[in-house]
Amino acid sequence: MQISDNRITILILDDDPDIVTTLEQGLRRGFCVSAFTDPRLALEHFESNYRAYDLVISDIRMPQMNGFEFIKKVKEVKPTVKVFFMTAFEIPDIEFSNLFPSVIVDEFIQKPVSIAKVERLILAHIPKKVHDKVKSRHVVKPSKPYAITRSL
Repeated sequence: MQISDNRITILILDDDPDIVTTLEQGLRRGFCVSAFTDPRLALEHFESNYRAYDLVISDIRMPQMNGFEFIKKVKEVKPTVKVFFMTAFEIPDIEFSNLFPSVIVDEFIQKPVSIAKVERLILAHIPKKVHDKVKSRHVVKPSKPYAITRSL
C-alpha cells in the first residue's frame, strides 16, 4: 500500500482473514487501505504512519488485544482519527457508554455488512474537503453527519 496518495486512508483490523480480505478488496478501488489480522502489527504500523490515516475500522472481539484496547491506543497516538467498530453483536448506547466512557467511536457496523454501506458510512464521516479526493465506484452525496448508531 502506498500511503502517500491523496485518497482517504483507512486501517482495517479484524482477526478473521476473510473479513479483512473482503473489506480490503472491496474498498481499495476508492480508498487507500491497509488491512491487518494481528492487533499488535496493526498498532505498530499505525504508530509509524499515523499522520496518513483518516479512519480506523476495527473488530471488537479479537485475541491478544480487544478492539477497545486497540482503539484507545490508536486515539492516544492520533486523537482526531475517525473510528468505526465492527461487531456481530448489538451493543446498546447506554451499555457501551457505561463500560467504555473514554472510547469515542464514530460509527458501529454490525456484521455482516455490504461494501456499499461501508463506503456510505466512510463518506458521511470524512470531512467535506476530503470527499473530492475519493474516486469510489459508488457515487454518494454526503448528507448531514450521521449520529452515532449502535445497530445498523
